[in-house]
Amino acid sequence: MNNEPLVYIVDDDEGVRNSLQWLVQSAGMQAERFASAHEFLAGFDPQRRACLVLDLRMPDLSGLELQQQLSARGVPIPIIMISGHGTVPSAVQAMKGGAIDFLQKPFDDAVLLERIRTAFKQDEERRRTHAQRAEIAQRVALLSPREREVMGMVVQGMVNKQIAARLGLSPKTVEIHRGHMMKKMRAESVAELVRLAGVVSPQDAQPLLPTAVE
Repeated sequence: MNNEPLVYIVDDDEGVRNSLQWLVQSAGMQAERFASAHEFLAGFDPQRRACLVLDLRMPDLSGLELQQQLSARGVPIPIIMISGHGTVPSAVQAMKGGAIDFLQKPFDDAVLLERIRTAFKQDEERRRTHAQRAEIAQRVALLSPREREVMGMVVQGMVNKQIAARLGLSPKTVEIHRGHMMKKMRAESVAELVRLAGVVSPQDAQPLLPTAVE
């Protein structure tokens, strides 16, 4: 797999596509161009590190509509929206939809290149965070239901005696569950456990409600 970041250019104006591709490549970055949103949807790689320079107004499927489709598909590619006929409502809609910027044609080449580099940094950070969250979620998945309960209460600041009273267990049993949980989570301290719990999604970190007494 090619790990070099790629700039996707989607614009129905061939002259604009060509000039943008030349600009991006002259700055040492890779670029692919598409004449329509449909062509882009058929040809892009959602797993590739990339950003999208997208024209607002295009026939058949507009830039805003493509942005909505990508969002519905769960494709969080950074988008830089460009337009020669942009309006304030369109810009607001694009930004609310997740675009990192909205540039009015003609725009300064240096500004666009700076926005592209920012987009790559954002995409890299998102991928790093996603990988970290997935790795920690795998640790949570190894926990037994009781260990998840104990984890949730430890994260809330409860000590073993409080947890034991809450769950109807002996402090010694809680200590055993807690030791297993900390080992599986690879946490050396409560502070580190709290940090890990803050990284995973709520459904992964949320402890199960107390059930039957063991």
